[in-house]
Amino acid sequence: QVQLVESGGGSVQSGGSLRLSCAASGYSWSRYCMGWFRQAPGKEREGVAVIISDGRLRYADSVKGRFTISQDNPKNTLFLQMDSLAPEDTGMYYCAAVPSTLSCWSLRSTDFRYWGQGTQVTVSS
Repeated sequence: QVQLVESGGGSVQSGGSLRLSCAASGYSWSRYCMGWFRQAPGKEREGVAVIISDGRLRYADSVKGRFTISQDNPKNTLFLQMDSLAPEDTGMYYCAAVPSTLSCWSLRSTDFRYWGQGTQVTVSS
């Protein structure tokens, strides 16, 4: 059973940094896509960044140059380093995974099968 558990959220002031972690267990995929999504109140869930098993990375335009996605394979942990945070980055952040690399490049939430419970990020101005 695949489990994704996020941690690292919190409240910071504008310009601050946070590092989110996602502990993944219960899978042994050779090809996969893992990503971070976020959802602000009253808004749709949006893709933030994805990492594919071949090493490719993709970021949403809104976070390019500020966020960095990475993974620690031996420990099956996914990270999202968030710098220069702004109030519009506020939301619930979710870790997601799918045992496929065919369509995750699009940053669409519907392409991901497994989800964590989320961790809240609040950025105040």
